[in-house]
Amino acid sequence: MTMNIARRAHLFGASAMTLALCFVQTPAMAAASPEAVPAEATNTGNSDIAEGSAIVVTATKANEIAPVTSSLETQQPQSIVSRSFIQDSLPTTADFNQVALIAPSVSNFGGNNGVGLSESKAQIRGFQDGEYNITYDGVPFGDQNDPTHHSNTFWPSNTMETLVVDRGPGNASQLGQATFGGNINLFSRVPRDQLGVELLGSYGTYNTYVGQAVLQSGAVDALGGTKFVASVQYVNSDGALTNEKYRQLNFYAKAVVPISDDVTLSLIGTANRNVFNQSDSDGITLAQAAKFGQHYALSNDPLRQDYYKYNSTIKTTDFYIARLDARIAPGSSFTNSAYTYKYDNETLSGLDTTQDGLQPGQTPGAAVGAVTTTNKVKFSATGATVFGVPGYTKSNAYRVYGDIAKVKVDFGFGALTAGAWIEWSQTFRQQTEVDLITGAFNYRNSQQVAPATGANPGAITQGYVRFNQNSSMNHTEEFAELELRPLPGLTITPGFKHVDFNRKIDAIANQTTRYEQHLSKTYTADLPFLSANYQVTDNVAIYAQYARGFLMPPLSQLYVAQPGLSTADPQRSTNYQAGIVYHGSRLSIDVDVYSIEFTNKFVSSTSPVPGEGVIFTNIGGALYRGIEGQITYAFGNGLAVFANGSRNEAIDNTTRVQVDRAPLWTAAGGVIYKSGPIRFSLIDKVTGPQNASGFRIDEYNTAIISGSYDFGRIRAGVKVSDLFDSQNIMNISGTQYFWQPGRQITGEVTVKF
Repeated sequence: MTMNIARRAHLFGASAMTLALCFVQTPAMAAASPEAVPAEATNTGNSDIAEGSAIVVTATKANEIAPVTSSLETQQPQSIVSRSFIQDSLPTTADFNQVALIAPSVSNFGGNNGVGLSESKAQIRGFQDGEYNITYDGVPFGDQNDPTHHSNTFWPSNTMETLVVDRGPGNASQLGQATFGGNINLFSRVPRDQLGVELLGSYGTYNTYVGQAVLQSGAVDALGGTKFVASVQYVNSDGALTNEKYRQLNFYAKAVVPISDDVTLSLIGTANRNVFNQSDSDGITLAQAAKFGQHYALSNDPLRQDYYKYNSTIKTTDFYIARLDARIAPGSSFTNSAYTYKYDNETLSGLDTTQDGLQPGQTPGAAVGAVTTTNKVKFSATGATVFGVPGYTKSNAYRVYGDIAKVKVDFGFGALTAGAWIEWSQTFRQQTEVDLITGAFNYRNSQQVAPATGANPGAITQGYVRFNQNSSMNHTEEFAELELRPLPGLTITPGFKHVDFNRKIDAIANQTTRYEQHLSKTYTADLPFLSANYQVTDNVAIYAQYARGFLMPPLSQLYVAQPGLSTADPQRSTNYQAGIVYHGSRLSIDVDVYSIEFTNKFVSSTSPVPGEGVIFTNIGGALYRGIEGQITYAFGNGLAVFANGSRNEAIDNTTRVQVDRAPLWTAAGGVIYKSGPIRFSLIDKVTGPQNASGFRIDEYNTAIISGSYDFGRIRAGVKVSDLFDSQNIMNISGTQYFWQPGRQITGEVTVKF
């Protein structure tokens, strides 16, 4: 255990304080770039649409009130979620998956402890988390064993100005380790021109209270017109699930520094700490649900594996970005974003919290029906099995460093954009089995003897060690796009991207094999892109896209005895999609169709040859096809209605059935009213039926009603999540089930200075 702490201290001892922004237009860049964002789409306060992002949205009645819309300049299907929707219509605790849920073809599960009070996972067109990118101000982020994401550990909703769901891999300049099934792009809160302070307090269901403070500096003349925004948010909740308490503290700051008329420096920093009680393997069995109810999670009995004090997690993260935007010549610009981020998960968990079939307080070892407790541990490699509560400690800690640079040269009838992304990371991961009562090692597993041909022949790994592993990744991408404008209103953009990444493992005890290994694997991919957008009129545009996508193989490909026998290449996708966008004075509508062929699916199997063990290969894939649309109509008096939906196929090429956790359809609709001091919305999102672990999950809905009144310095409101108290099954993973948490009511008051 001491060795684990020392390794982690070495990993994070030199915390780089590189800070700031992304591939999002700042006001300074708007003046310096041919992609300039109109005033109504920046941070002037004239519109709530796409604030802070490089997205041109027509300032029509419909777009000013729509919760989601699309840009006339888009080259792929997209949904732009406004800041006003995030602030006025969603719970303050919402994570980015809850924000993205309003878009067509987006579904999610998790969050069964309450909105934002436990981790959730989103799907786009049936592509799972880890099969699409998530970026913040253009910087991709994610776990380093595979590119999955933690929804409530980096960027709570108070740090987001805008969120854009791109349903497709994007052009060559869209970066990420999973340029495969789409992108969720988050954009940072924008410093305003006016000095101001907002203090928010809310209280609601599950004894949930939130405190939030936001400071806007306005332009500070003594600092050359620098503007900054800073916020702090604290969340404390008992949660919807038994004994699953949740606490979060987040700090966020952003500064925009005008170095000169042609150069702007943007700095962003956030730090987050989550403390909660939860089993490392969340979810409960049907037997547990029958005994304790579907909102059961943890007990208050210290003789059980699911005792809440034995199942606790502390997650700490930070994220810093420094972006320089410069006009280097007329029509030419340079952007450089340097960044670093950290994730540290320290968990204590019961070995298998689904195995205890006892009612709280019953005697360990007593039978309940056909189920008995599994409370047994071994205190030495040769000792007898004795009573104890088996569990384990887990660490997953990584630090990532990166830099993204691009140059754009506009030559009138076209523009060339070229750049590169370099990223490297260091990760430490371990799991150690213990007796949760005494904290002593549990020698439950057999000793593992390293093979004679290994890095440390004959070395013995003790039975309490699951794994103890350091890993690293070096990753580069080079890209180029040529935007051609052969006719007025028409842009055709071919592009190309080369991807190269290397994974290394230096493990005292590798995961799965449990002996010392030093391994390395390099993967490459070449990805062509071609997209077009034709603005037929000032308010109608059509677009089409062809793109190749890829998904990097997971680190688990190196958790094998003989990695040289594995032949798995990155997963690939070939994307074809087309659509139309219309922005009328009162009507906003866009519709698209898509077809995506997914190949090189990762599979693993055990070799029949003794000693070869598990081997990873590529086989099969799936075909994703569908139609999507979104529409908003504004009546002109502050009232608007909207609807969106999708029909999605995701057919496995081998089984010929819909892939797991890929809903057959999605639908959303509602009414929004914004006039004077009144804000009101009623929104419902329905996720269609889907398959999971061999079972069919029926459709379920998530309705939210919100209303507030602004009295001047004070704004008061009420938000009700899951209005109709839907408590249906959202997900099944093996034998574990996850239900919707049920209705949540929150009252909140904001004081403005």
